[in-house]
Amino acid sequence: MTDFENVPVSAPTETQLGTALRRRTFLRVAGASAASAALVLAGCGKDAPEPVVPPDPNLITLQAGETGLLNYCFLFKQLQAAFYTKVVAAYPSDFTAADKTFFADLHDHEVVQRQALSFALGNNYLPPLPFVFTSFTLTTRAGVLAAAQQLEDLGVAALVGALPLFSTFQLRVLLAKMLSVEGRHAALVRDLASPGTFAGPDAVTAGLNRTLTPTAGIAATAAFTAPIVISVANLPTV
Repeated sequence: MTDFENVPVSAPTETQLGTALRRRTFLRVAGASAASAALVLAGCGKDAPEPVVPPDPNLITLQAGETGLLNYCFLFKQLQAAFYTKVVAAYPSDFTAADKTFFADLHDHEVVQRQALSFALGNNYLPPLPFVFTSFTLTTRAGVLAAAQQLEDLGVAALVGALPLFSTFQLRVLLAKMLSVEGRHAALVRDLASPGTFAGPDAVTAGLNRTLTPTAGIAATAAFTAPIVISVANLPTV
């Protein structure tokens, strides 16, 4: 990751610098977890697997068992990576240098996690989806932060709901590491939008993260995948 330097235009106060460095350190820890996920890539061969192409381009039925669950999680990684790719390609004009640094890191983390899951799926991962972000305002800092917060909170809730459905220990470990990174992403974005915060009642209740079942998680992504419909009918529920 790039070094954090020369963020403010004017000389930073001690409070400003301390806040920025705490955020940077916070995200750097998340980066370490993302890097560990990248080890999956190194151990899965040199050739990238080919995705499974569904027969109906507007209907995707996720597979049964853990393959379907992995593709469910892969969908959220695709969604988040696509969002951050769009943001870093055209930052809002009111983004600060610090904002750009943070979002470049968020982009890199999500891409690493997306690729890790594609390799974990072998030849069973679904092809990239043409996500739609028209419901977001991506031309302003406030709009991008609100969108990022929504997607990060959604990703956390989806992974929290999916993790107990896996029975393979190694997959649980991989998803738990990704969930840890997602939680840090969500906290960072909230802190950027409202300094001094890291969670809210819309994401955490009684000290516990909001949980989404696969059915609810897919319903929450429908606006981003339309007109493609995704079915989770084959996924385990317990």
